[in-house]
Amino acid sequence: MTSLSLLGSTGSIGVQTLDVIRAEPDAWDVVALGAGRSVEQLVAQAREFRPRIVVVGDDGLASDVREALPGVNVASGPTALAEAAAMGEVVVNGVVGFAGLPVTLAALENGRRLALANKESLIAAGPVVQRARRTPGAELLPVDSEHCAVHQCLRANDVFTVAAGMERVNRIVLTASGGPFRGRTRSELAEVTVEDALAHPTWSMGPKITVDSSTLMNKGLEVIEANELFGMGYERIEVVIHPQSVVHSMVEYSDGATIAQLSLPDMRLCIGYAIAYPDRIATPFGRIDWAELRRLDFEPPDTEAFPCLELAYAAGRMGETAPALLNAANEVAVQAFLDERIRWTAIPEILETVLGDHDGTEADSLEAVMEIDGKARAAAEHVVARQSDRR
Repeated sequence: MTSLSLLGSTGSIGVQTLDVIRAEPDAWDVVALGAGRSVEQLVAQAREFRPRIVVVGDDGLASDVREALPGVNVASGPTALAEAAAMGEVVVNGVVGFAGLPVTLAALENGRRLALANKESLIAAGPVVQRARRTPGAELLPVDSEHCAVHQCLRANDVFTVAAGMERVNRIVLTASGGPFRGRTRSELAEVTVEDALAHPTWSMGPKITVDSSTLMNKGLEVIEANELFGMGYERIEVVIHPQSVVHSMVEYSDGATIAQLSLPDMRLCIGYAIAYPDRIATPFGRIDWAELRRLDFEPPDTEAFPCLELAYAAGRMGETAPALLNAANEVAVQAFLDERIRWTAIPEILETVLGDHDGTEADSLEAVMEIDGKARAAAEHVVARQSDRR
């Protein structure tokens, strides 16, 4: 059995990871479970999987967990999640947002295989994470369906690293469902509600990622992530809208051949791929019934109605701490929208304002990234306050 640490166990990725493990219980030993605040769900998971340690991010809730799990090693606080990451041979990072960065670094710096669902940590601290990836034994497998697809398309053609075979790749094409607002014009989006934005047509995700999908910021962050993961320049990373979410991404090679990975939308396939690599799990999540699949549609993204995608490209090309700044501002703006403090259309306006003040700070240390993250959040909160006053 392979030992596995699951951080962010009560979120969408965490819950689906446990589904994969239930399907093949002899393959993995869950040694650590961790969540932020969902005590009742965390306790239920711990009773089922009996990990060696249970971590709750909120110190104030630790006593409740200890009371519910007598005799179990319970730790708390933000550093405890990172410490638990070092316990498993495989680490699944399903922590939401920038808070997942310590888990990412702890897993890689301890030479573990990291199944990364927390794209924000790689995006915000790319140079820092890249150094950690060079740790002997460290391995990063993307859980995002798009990057998992790209990884499979590259692996199928014996392309594994930036230094081995990428010269044969012309471009990476990331697919996007288009979210709940595909086809709407900018003027039609002025009055959309939180409920509207959370009604994703194909994927079941947490509220933050679902809102990001509605603005196409999720796809923009994935463009930056693809650059970090595969070393491909931004001019060779493209996005295409594909509403069926069956083609998860594609790689075009130098001879004109395009290799794609297809399956029905099911994150358990991606999770299983990442935690079993280089093997494959035996449970066929996402299997396609070809007699039922009638059509596959593709169209270019509408960057006028959804400007967040172009903002992400801009931040990626700026490099250094610009992606960290964009990510932090986006987390603030999305939460403000979920709290109904701003309109949906204000999200890209806030990001453009904050990104416009980027001072070129280098991402030469974790401290530099943390500092720019704090400054960006403060700046975004200031803009949110102005936007709120206009409502």
